[in-house]
Amino acid sequence: MSPEDRFEALVADFADVPDVMPPGSGAGSGFGSHALRYRRKIFAMFVRGQLVVKLPGVRVDALVDAGEGVRFDANKGTPMKEWFALGTDSGLGWRPLAAEALEFAGGPEA
Repeated sequence: MSPEDRFEALVADFADVPDVMPPGSGAGSGFGSHALRYRRKIFAMFVRGQLVVKLPGVRVDALVDAGEGVRFDANKGTPMKEWFALGTDSGLGWRPLAAEALEFAGGPEA
């Protein structure tokens, strides 16, 4: 399954979660245009072929230290401390990471 297909499946997984908005729901073409949002807060997005999720900084640190991916950089030269880009070779599941990010955004357990 391609990364694009995996993200589309992820969007479908969260379609019935209350207050979750799919990509394209009122977003422009910049940061977050391909994002899942909970009450307008981005919690997961698809950027440059990777799943990117917002998690607590200590969790991002742990994932980076474990070699599962990198801190996300929105092409501004500074990695963001609460944003994690899952490595293409990681074995971690997209749905569990997105569910964790949704919970961090204040959403329900999904």
